[in-house]
Amino acid sequence: MLLKDKLAIITGCNRGIGLATLNAFVAQGASAIACIRSENPEFAQHCQELAARHGVSIDILPFDLTSADATKEAVARIVGLRRRIDILVNNAGAASGALFQMTTQRDLRQIFEINFFAQLQFTQSISRLMTRQRSGSIINLASVAGLIGEPGMTAYGASKAALIQATRTLASELGGAGIRVNAIAPSITHTDMYEQMDPAARERLIAASALKRAARPEEIANVALFLASDLSSYITGQVIRADGGIL
Repeated sequence: MLLKDKLAIITGCNRGIGLATLNAFVAQGASAIACIRSENPEFAQHCQELAARHGVSIDILPFDLTSADATKEAVARIVGLRRRIDILVNNAGAASGALFQMTTQRDLRQIFEINFFAQLQFTQSISRLMTRQRSGSIINLASVAGLIGEPGMTAYGASKAALIQATRTLASELGGAGIRVNAIAPSITHTDMYEQMDPAARERLIAASALKRAARPEEIANVALFLASDLSSYITGQVIRADGGIL
């Protein structure tokens, strides 16, 4: 029970890595605020059953992270719960793949809005709550695309590189308040984004890894579990590559 009696906020948690993270955290004793973009009856049923199985609470919070007003309203609802926020997992994001000369300014700005600006706005508000309580763990889901120069990843890779740099800076700024900030950089993972990728690019990254396979969402969630727990109490400002060994 690594997260017993802790409360985690997880964004984009109705599928993929976010859902796996929710499942892993709750199984380890955490209650959760599950942030999703819109109402989802199937997900609501899953949360109800998950919470009952593990004896915790799961509050579903639907809102659009790219809307400043919606984000402010969501934060107000979180504040209204009057509960200690122990963990924030910034998992929501969007994939994008196109060669640089085919990437429009509109697409570039949209990816940055989702993968960088929206994440920082939400983190800014939640980190203020954590600062008051003098503790917390913030985990940003970046990508190995933010660390390597894979063709076709200009927009996506740059947005994740920006998130990685923000992770390091925030760790420096918030460490004095007892808040740890780390990032996870997965490579190919079996999620919806896996299916959206160009098959040739996908296989190239898999072939470049030592393990020669894609990750399971649960394997990335386990890294988040480690960073959320007290097992990583002296780790901050780090980027953990969960990429199967792209050397």
